[in-house]
Amino acid sequence: MINVEVYEKWMKYALIEAVKAFDAGEVPIGCIIVKDNKIIGKGFNQVETLNDATAHAEMIAITSASATINDWRLSDSFLFVTKEPCPMCAGAILNSRVKAIIYGLHDDEKGSCGSYYDICRDNKQNNFPIIKGGILAKDSHILIQEFFNNRRNK
Repeated sequence: MINVEVYEKWMKYALIEAVKAFDAGEVPIGCIIVKDNKIIGKGFNQVETLNDATAHAEMIAITSASATINDWRLSDSFLFVTKEPCPMCAGAILNSRVKAIIYGLHDDEKGSCGSYYDICRDNKQNNFPIIKGGILAKDSHILIQEFFNNRRNK
């Protein structure tokens, strides 16, 4: 069941993570994972900080959530991320078996949950999470726009 009010509540926590990325000089994308109405994992982009191309918000949140519940299977979990996952993150999300992917801003260049690619609904795989985009997308857009405007003006 899609409950936009509840999704917006949780997305605000993902936006807090995105602000942490912004403050660290990283592309401001944040992610949380919720299970049984509790945040079990969170992360924000740390590609530059860690010199690691895989240090996307989703990857860090998946690792955090798996450590919290001591299981790589994140069944019955909801992943909230401020921007549509890229192909790498979509694959990791599918492998972790989350129940739902809720994202903010659509990504027409690399989005892999329906905007550009549709990895998450590919009929060759056997896990089909609920996908809902556009949740607090304007907030995510403003944050990313401000980040790149600041970089251009330096």
